[in-house]
Formats: sequence, structure tokens, C-alpha cells
Amino acid sequence: MGLKLLSRREIPQNNAEIAFLQNPEGKGAKLELTFYRKQKKFIQADYEERLFDHIAFEVENMERIISLMRKEKVTITDEPFRLGPAGPLIAFIEDPDGTLIELIERK
Repeated sequence: MGLKLLSRREIPQNNAEIAFLQNPEGKGAKLELTFYRKQKKFIQADYEERLFDHIAFEVENMERIISLMRKEKVTITDEPFRLGPAGPLIAFIEDPDGTLIELIERK
């Protein structure tokens, strides 16, 4: 999705690894991802019961991103659609645990 890996490090206290990503130009917020090696299963509640609904990423080229996602066999839950005649193009995908990820193309 075009993010640059800023740093990655081990957290031996809980057998985890964290990675920080950001836009290649260093603009916007940084994203922190944590991987817990001993966690065997993540249970995502049904949509109505979720405490965390989704995270969104702005993309420059929806068609290219969706094509890459399809090649990687990513679940696309909502094909790209426009919010109103002049609104942004939006799509939703799911991560392996079922967490929704919104993709937004503004033009």
C-alpha cells in the first residue's frame, strides 16, 4: 500500500515484534503494527459486537491496489464504489483475522 518501513524491533518481554510504517515522504501519522508470536488465534466479534470496527488508508490508485489484493487472494468485502457523484472511491478488504480495512481514493 506504499508505506515505508521506518523501523522494526523485537520485544523479548512478551515474545513480540513491532514495526513502524509511514508514507514514503514522511507525511502523516505513523502506523505501528505488533506481532505476538505466541498468540494462536484472534477472535473477531461479529460486526455488530465489535469494539474496533475498521482502519482506513488513503490510496492513490484504487484499481492498482485492488488488483494487487486480488493477486494475493485478499478478501474484498466491498468492491470499489463512489460515495455520491463526486465523492471519494471506497472499497473494503479484510485482514486474515477478519478486521475490516477501508481503502479511500480521493480525486
